[in-house]
Amino acid sequence: ACSRAPAILAGTSSDRTAWHGWTTRALADSYEGLLKGEVFPGILAKRIPGFLRIELFRRELEHETEFMTVMWFASQDVVTAFVGEDHGVAYVPASARRVLAHLDERAAHYEVRASRDV
Repeated sequence: ACSRAPAILAGTSSDRTAWHGWTTRALADSYEGLLKGEVFPGILAKRIPGFLRIELFRRELEHETEFMTVMWFASQDVVTAFVGEDHGVAYVPASARRVLAHLDERAAHYEVRASRDV
């Protein structure tokens, strides 16, 4: 049997941006479709060097549906290229705002300090 220790990537410079929005259960599928069909392709079409990935998470709550997006950037400079100097600005197009019941007006940014692959 082969045993492999997980790789620890320390000192790599990368940032993650997390954002949350909530919609009614009735509009949740429409909102998810809007993200996948319009918002995400629009972000990818910007072709910002160092923008690495975007992920979508969905969670059903008692009276509404929560969505979270996590965007991966190679550095803070790439975040600046995407949203400008104020890294807390949430990128939420008007078409998405119309479907949301409420949303985070500010995005949260995290610097990746270590990562492990197993």
